[in-house]
Amino acid sequence: MPPYLREVRSRRDLRKFIDFPLKLYRNNPYYVPQMRSGVLGTLDPEKNPAFEYCEARYWLAFEGRKVVGRVAAIINRRHADKWDQSYMRYGWLDFIDDPQVSKLLMDVVESWAREKGLAAVHGPLGFTNMDREGMLIEGFEECATMATLYNYAYYPEHLAKLGYVKEKDWVEYELKMPDRMDERIARASSIVLKRNNLHLLETNDKKDLLKYAPQLFGLVNREYSKLYAAVALTDAEIKHYTKTYFTFVEPDFVPIILDDNDQMVAFGVTIPSLSGALQKSRGCLFPFGWWPLIQALRKNERADLYLIAVDSRYRGMGVNMVLMNKAFETFKRRGIQWVESNPELEDNRNVQSQWKSFEKRQHKRRRCVIKML
Repeated sequence: MPPYLREVRSRRDLRKFIDFPLKLYRNNPYYVPQMRSGVLGTLDPEKNPAFEYCEARYWLAFEGRKVVGRVAAIINRRHADKWDQSYMRYGWLDFIDDPQVSKLLMDVVESWAREKGLAAVHGPLGFTNMDREGMLIEGFEECATMATLYNYAYYPEHLAKLGYVKEKDWVEYELKMPDRMDERIARASSIVLKRNNLHLLETNDKKDLLKYAPQLFGLVNREYSKLYAAVALTDAEIKHYTKTYFTFVEPDFVPIILDDNDQMVAFGVTIPSLSGALQKSRGCLFPFGWWPLIQALRKNERADLYLIAVDSRYRGMGVNMVLMNKAFETFKRRGIQWVESNPELEDNRNVQSQWKSFEKRQHKRRRCVIKML
């Protein structure tokens, strides 16, 4: 029986859409499921504020009664306005190793794009740059993180046969924490702070940290504005992501640098790795999935870097060094030995220069592909 499509129109179908990767990657040691509640909050128009300016449709592919693939298609009108690109995004693409299935899924996305008069389809991308993005093309035997997609090696092969070509690549590094940080960096960090009338936020209270969330995302909006496919987050989205991400954030893992007016000039968000915990819980907090997460936050030898930003007015002044020194102090105190950089654009030399002092390996690469219609 040939595969066929069904558009997701019910809560039951949406649950199938969300759960399909758990079956596809059931025995894969590198796949890390997303938090189920988080995926639902992203895909549900009533919960995701991005639907104020986005339009989306989801499809499931079946063979008989068995789900064999899924895909989402997204029209982000703010992306079109900012970048002057009439493109459709695709995301949440998963499928069995069958060219008929992958073609069926991408054909329906392209068909809707043509119907809307759009010029191209590109992805994998989400509603915003805070969603998982980029198809893995190197590092299939490396564990994913909470922030990144994982896919089998046949995915990029299928997309290439369907006419999709490279648009942008991200690289990822695994960093080994040294036994001790160069004392000169600690001294230089103190000098940088004093010279520029800056200070580190000192708090162990998450409520204190939450007060700075609007400034943090405001800095993201300003400093990430020129990155690939970036669109500024709205106030509603900032509140949404604050609630979503700050659930797991510990003040100890978030160095924040403030000026003498208590305005944020730089920050770094790191989290003890939740990859293993999410694998154990299969992305579900209840009834017992919360326990592996709590354990991972308490004791872990790995950490993930999620966001880092420095006000452009302070670039080249050593502020990045201050962030790294503060993070290193936390890592050593908490027993962190390895850090995942998570995706950074392959041509973003400013970010990659931060890792020159560390023993590292570039172990993953992911890609956004595009097809002109």
